[in-house]
Amino acid sequence: MNLAVKDIRHNFGRFLLTGIGIGMLLMMVMGMLGIYRGLIQDATLLIDRIGADVWVVQFHTRGPFAEVSRVPRNLVDRVAAVPGVLHAREFVYHTIQREREGRPLRMGVLGVSWPVDTGEWLPLIAGRALMQSHFEMIADQKLGLRIGERLKLGKETYTVVGITRGMVTSGGDGLAAFSVKDAQAIQFDAPPEAVRLERASRRARTAVSDIGAAQPLILERASGASAAIPAIGPPMLSAVIASLSPGVEPATVKRILSGWSDVSVFSREDQKNLMLEGAVEMAKRQIGLFTMLLTVISAIIMALILYTLTMEKVHSIALLKLIGARNRVVLTMILQQALLLGAIGYGLAYVLGQQVFPKFPRRVMVQHEDLILLAVVVGVISVLSSLLGIWKALRVDPNEALSG
Repeated sequence: MNLAVKDIRHNFGRFLLTGIGIGMLLMMVMGMLGIYRGLIQDATLLIDRIGADVWVVQFHTRGPFAEVSRVPRNLVDRVAAVPGVLHAREFVYHTIQREREGRPLRMGVLGVSWPVDTGEWLPLIAGRALMQSHFEMIADQKLGLRIGERLKLGKETYTVVGITRGMVTSGGDGLAAFSVKDAQAIQFDAPPEAVRLERASRRARTAVSDIGAAQPLILERASGASAAIPAIGPPMLSAVIASLSPGVEPATVKRILSGWSDVSVFSREDQKNLMLEGAVEMAKRQIGLFTMLLTVISAIIMALILYTLTMEKVHSIALLKLIGARNRVVLTMILQQALLLGAIGYGLAYVLGQQVFPKFPRRVMVQHEDLILLAVVVGVISVLSSLLGIWKALRVDPNEALSG
């Protein structure tokens, strides 16, 4: 009979509990790798889904995802006139937090350029795309909203007409799509008292100016709605996105747009890199440190358990040496136990992870190459952790078997 198997049977309870403990630790390591992959997926998901070739944002900013960007509506027409641009669209993006049924509801608000863009590119699992320019929304299932449900945001109430799956922000919040005008109305909503005070302040500033004294009728215009004052522009966009004609290199269009002094221009890859180097970089380092720490802890626990098992059978090892067994027999037994312990832990980590990871609040993506890499790491840890037990076994004197 194999000595490693026989010894495991003799210490089955301790060996099983150790395997479960190692499995839980390895499941956490596997989960950390999956969370990191999920962070990358979430950070670049919207950029990939939209598929725009060029992003035009406020000058000296890094776009609507990395930081706040404000550009005027007429920039859409300017970008559309550039040679090589197939079409340009408005883009609005921001994050809000409201209260629903006594609980906080945090969502990413995406404004699509309706009717050119109705949100048909979103991964709908129920309902339909936007068919009206106002008061309709498409919500991700993570928000917990249902088809036909009405949600009050600002001064207006919006009806959920579509449900998506997996559309989240880089922070893991569910995404909701509106028309651009509705998204702007939500973003720039102000309470009535704030609007009244702003109009009163505007009238007071106009009254003390020369034009206000010369033309009293302007005072009435100044105290009216902002939309009725030509000098006050409409709400700003977060960015302008452009798709290029087939065969046109993004670098060519980017070079033309970069000559404009009021905007910054990024390609799709530029936007993805900005997200990965900004929002994900710090999380990447933290997850990497936790993963290394858990891996080291797993190795230490395996080494201590194998050393303890070796210490308990010092008399048996000495007896084996006394009857002529080679060191290789003893060393093979310890190494086989270490590898079996690692295999049990890895198997439990994979099985438990498949059941637990889908219930995590953040996306966990365990890729095939990560599983292979982790299996190799577990194998290396198993071999290294057996060295302590092997070292002890080599120091056992055969005469200890005669000492009782």
